[in-house]
Amino acid sequence: MSATQATSQHSDPQAPADIIRQLQNAASAEEFFQLLDVAYDPKLVNVARLHILKRMGQYLAGEDLDGLPVAEATARCKAVLERAYADFVASSPLDQRVFKVLKDAVAPKSPRRPAFVSLDDLK
Repeated sequence: MSATQATSQHSDPQAPADIIRQLQNAASAEEFFQLLDVAYDPKLVNVARLHILKRMGQYLAGEDLDGLPVAEATARCKAVLERAYADFVASSPLDQRVFKVLKDAVAPKSPRRPAFVSLDDLK
């Protein structure tokens, strides 16, 4: 591929990575929904916006968008956002526990062993 082709590929609005770039530049969760044309309830997004986007990122990590036509890459991103959003329609952020702090809150605590002090140390 020539330098001209490489340059035009990076600036081509139809490049598959373009949708990812647009999502990375989005300033709000609502922009994600608008860019991908996904219907949403503003009340739910107000409560779970970070959780939905974190879950979307987890799902996107399993997707390989390289080399896909822009329409297919966009469709996959849309499906991933719809799936992440559906997780929080069905249950709460507390139930889903996508963030470490929420996972740690319910993690089983290891029983603490009492400190051992030998009788010789008590003198």
